[in-house]
Amino acid sequence: MRKLDSRRLIVASHNAGKIREIRDLIEPLGYEAASAADLKLEEPEETGTTFEENAAIKALASAKVSGLPALADDSGLVVDALDGDPGVYTANWAETAEGTRDFPMAMRKVEEALIAKDARRPSDRGGRFVSVLCLAWPDGHLEHFRGEVEGTIVWPPRGDRGFGFDPVFQPEGHSVTFGEMTAEEKHGWKPGDEQALSHRARAFKLFAETCLAAEEDAT
Repeated sequence: MRKLDSRRLIVASHNAGKIREIRDLIEPLGYEAASAADLKLEEPEETGTTFEENAAIKALASAKVSGLPALADDSGLVVDALDGDPGVYTANWAETAEGTRDFPMAMRKVEEALIAKDARRPSDRGGRFVSVLCLAWPDGHLEHFRGEVEGTIVWPPRGDRGFGFDPVFQPEGHSVTFGEMTAEEKHGWKPGDEQALSHRARAFKLFAETCLAAEEDAT
């Protein structure tokens, strides 16, 4: 595993929610994180069929253009009763004819698909959020980190926090959805913590423990 020897990196994303969550996790550790959106970098076409492939596409694109290490997330909702859909195509389920993303519409699509499968009981509505973080260097070296959190798809949506499908995902062991949690409750994690809740925080925990310098070296 290669250590990150720079205190500057690019968050290879144009998704405001992802950028915010990754910054919340990495900036307290002494790292400066500009985003691909901040730098007006072009969004690459995500042609992969796995979370790992798409995360690598995004991270490599930003790393090669910026000359800095780049961290990308590819994530999605995997629903068992829907044979793993929407999966790597989670964002596509929210796309509109106008080219925007409508997640309330996408949540309804998931619910309608579950009803069509007669998946009405909580035990029939299991799934998970998956996040794969890819750290890419300008020379093409890659490191991948995968985090998953199990839960249940609920209806109607609950909460207006978070983003994407958060209001319909109730993580295992909790009585509230991601959409009802504060940012700290959902993805707050710092070195020394045994556990991280969200899929992204779990992937970040692996990334931090593998690639980042010790906290005492951050100053």
